[in-house]
Amino acid sequence: MPDTSFPNPGLFTPLQLGSLSLPNRVIMAPLTRARTPDSVPGKLQQVYYGQRASAGLIISEATNISPTARGYVYTPGIWSDEQEAGWKGVVEAVHAKGGRIALQLWHVGRVSHEMVQPDGQPPVAPSALKGEGAMCFVEFEDGTAGQHPTSTPRALETEELPGIVEDYRQAAVRARRAGFDMVEVHAANAYLLNQFLATGSNKRTDQYGGSLENRARLVLEVVDAVAEVFGPERVGIRLTPFIELFGLTDDEPEEMACYLADELSRRGLAYLHFNEPNWAGGDITFPEGFRDKMRQRFKGRLIYCGNYDAERAQARLDDNTADAVAFGRPFIANPDLPERLRLGATLNEPDPGTFYGGAEAGYTDYPLLDNGHDRLG
Repeated sequence: MPDTSFPNPGLFTPLQLGSLSLPNRVIMAPLTRARTPDSVPGKLQQVYYGQRASAGLIISEATNISPTARGYVYTPGIWSDEQEAGWKGVVEAVHAKGGRIALQLWHVGRVSHEMVQPDGQPPVAPSALKGEGAMCFVEFEDGTAGQHPTSTPRALETEELPGIVEDYRQAAVRARRAGFDMVEVHAANAYLLNQFLATGSNKRTDQYGGSLENRARLVLEVVDAVAEVFGPERVGIRLTPFIELFGLTDDEPEEMACYLADELSRRGLAYLHFNEPNWAGGDITFPEGFRDKMRQRFKGRLIYCGNYDAERAQARLDDNTADAVAFGRPFIANPDLPERLRLGATLNEPDPGTFYGGAEAGYTDYPLLDNGHDRLG
């Protein structure tokens, strides 16, 4: 039992997440940090993730499943032997400190540009529709990097989709060999799988478009392929119904979320991880009763993420709408976040200027409660 003399004790009760036992319910959210210039995690990532091993579960930064899945330079991949070996070193660093870590599997779809794609080809998407106002992250000819408007994508042919599913499956195979405890399918934030789910980005007329069931088909095929590798009890998925990002629009967000909750529950998935619709700014919220519907429909665990503090996270546990809460920016600046939350200690403030790119500064040099640091040896 947790020590109830500390604030928000429910966050520090153990949790059975699928077949994985977690020591607490403070989850580290996936955080793109753009610090792998060659797409291969190294010693810097070993330190970074190892510092944060006290999380109930670390969900890794979004990790590209193939060269064509990329929309941001300096982000890691999981399609090559070298990348697999790099991630294995990260996993070992986390496990050495008693932690648990999942790999988030990522394909950006249309949120990309020819400058990031192999051989300068256009990015791929459900339909040849550019996301209004969407930006990706590219390296320019002078060696600098920055945001750039996305390219108009080409629509994936029906016969190409089994190859996309196979890319996810192979990424899961590599993740398992690297020693990850779980994998999370990234079907959120207006990236490829979310583009297939949404009415505004999916105008297909084949079996992957039109009806709600057709638009969900690719996501479920990907989940099934990944679950064959890891077992469904070691697989989670991230979803963002109602989000407005990268020009994505959807006429049926709640209906799709309910359908997916039913289908994923039937498959025995470990968890659903919802990113709050106001994560990207604005005042959009889940409609009243949405979280209760997810609780009723999905038999696994529910995780919510988006601008949470300890008190709001505890409230989600208390009203039984969440089993755990994921924290993003607080984990950037506080590698020992669970202990700080347990004690009610002051949190370090993150430096937005070092969120993306760079090296140790703003990455592995935030102080621990005892003012110590774990550094590269």
